[in-house]
Amino acid sequence: MIDKLIKPFYGDGLHFECTKCSACCRHTPGYVFLSKNDISSLLSALQLPFSRFFSEFCRIVPTISGTKISLIEKSNYDCIFWSNDGCLYYEHRPFQCRSFPFWTSYMGSRNKWKSLKSFCPGIDNGILHSGKEINRWMENVKKEDYYYSRRDFENHLMSNEVEEKG
Repeated sequence: MIDKLIKPFYGDGLHFECTKCSACCRHTPGYVFLSKNDISSLLSALQLPFSRFFSEFCRIVPTISGTKISLIEKSNYDCIFWSNDGCLYYEHRPFQCRSFPFWTSYMGSRNKWKSLKSFCPGIDNGILHSGKEINRWMENVKKEDYYYSRRDFENHLMSNEVEEKG
């Protein structure tokens, strides 16, 4: 009950605007987990069949909550879709990318938020995002539909291969 009475540090909103500097897309290893919606959007943008998209751009990653699909990285840890002009598919970028920096891990404290300023010039700049909007970003990640088992992924792959041949 007390937690609901304590306003989070971002309760009055936070300023953020993506400058498309690509700092969050480059030079650091990590995962960009893809939801089923992300995959559909990228398949549409790339005009590729699912099996080819997966073999060229994805990897399976075991997580605490089950198996997930992530984009692969280039050898220098840049996102596979990053180019000198920025994200090749910015309008179709995954939810994880669209929701940055409003991730639960950064919204836990003002210090975590401020730590982002060291590499992200959009932090504390640009438009004001309300506390409600920030909460929606964090809630929406729970609504994204991910593959949580190898079987789920394989079933989707098989059903798409049937559609591709049909």
